[in-house]
Amino acid sequence: MARFTVTQQVRAPADAVWTAMVDWPRHGDWAPLTVVRVTTSRPDGVGAEFVARTGIGPLAFDDPMTVELWQPPSGNAPGDRPGRCEVVKRGRVVGGRAGFSVVPLPAGRCRVDWDEDVTVTPHRVTRFAGPLLSFAGRIGFGATLRAMARDVERQFR
Repeated sequence: MARFTVTQQVRAPADAVWTAMVDWPRHGDWAPLTVVRVTTSRPDGVGAEFVARTGIGPLAFDDPMTVELWQPPSGNAPGDRPGRCEVVKRGRVVGGRAGFSVVPLPAGRCRVDWDEDVTVTPHRVTRFAGPLLSFAGRIGFGATLRAMARDVERQFR
């Protein structure tokens, strides 16, 4: 398995960041070479499904996901329950789990913790290159979360 966690503080309330993070197609605005489409009638809640297509032309792959945990934050104040969303990745190329938490902080801010525990097909790639895949995941998702933060923070300047 390739495991990693990325953390990003955001100068915006937890509920606004949650709303942005669960707007699945919006992830394509932050992640390079990625387009996300919802494949179920409802985009929210347990059972919602979406597909992230990443890459260019014949080098692109689909990353289908199903929401297994959906718990919006209970408020924006420190001590309010954080939001948590978890998905299972059901693709031929990438499998495993991913999730994020949105933790309320003082002064109208919050923290996003993104974690992944994935395998890549063929599985021997993950077995031998797990540390490299984890490093690449931290770099890529770190950039994605920074882009998300800049986007959401614009609303609160």
